[in-house]
Amino acid sequence: MEVKEAVKRALEYVAEVFSEGGLANLGLEEVIYDDRHARWKVTVGFSRPWDYPQRVIGVGRPTNRTYKVVESS
Repeated sequence: MEVKEAVKRALEYVAEVFSEGGLANLGLEEVIYDDRHARWKVTVGFSRPWDYPQRVIGVGRPTNRTYKVVESS
């Protein structure tokens, strides 16, 4: 699998799995190829509603960000 395909699949996977959580700011953070296991490790970052300050939910910048590592098979 090429790196672009691994990234595309990882982004789609995270968007689907966490779709109920109101994702925002979904984006690629890092890509590493694991030679030992012959697979890509794609780190995806995103924000969820509770990552924003309580006073202005959904406005401004999030105070936290969640990161998930997706491995290709």
